[in-house]
Amino acid sequence: MLTKEVITNIEEKPKEHPNREWIELDWDELNKRIIRKTTDKGTDVAIALDEKEPLKVGDVVYEDEERQIVIRTKKEKVYVVYPENIVQMGKTAFELGNRHTPCLISELEIVVRYDETLERLFDEVGVKYEKTERRFTEPFKYRGHQH
Repeated sequence: MLTKEVITNIEEKPKEHPNREWIELDWDELNKRIIRKTTDKGTDVAIALDEKEPLKVGDVVYEDEERQIVIRTKKEKVYVVYPENIVQMGKTAFELGNRHTPCLISELEIVVRYDETLERLFDEVGVKYEKTERRFTEPFKYRGHQH
């Protein structure tokens, strides 16, 4: 099956479908325009997007009366860091940036991909953290620079 566009997004416009199938992507595959995958129910799907926008979790790439095919990311091991104040936030962000560690920062937490060497860093900063699994909803953005 070939699809060339995103029809809608179930996160933005929730809509139930009796036969929803999932295409699971690694978070970095959200940026790809050409993908070939098999859904969780065995449907072979080729995606060839013209758009420059990355895929998003919840994007519906195919839909008819029989099935709906939706994008989601694979669960990954992550650290979720919970800074208690601006000093912990600043120190944690500085140390992660100094190591060029991609992270997603929200109002209450910092999420980074699992790397056991980070535990020592978090302990030194004195910040609370937990190791868990999450689905990333957006690709990490890398900012290149030179020293």
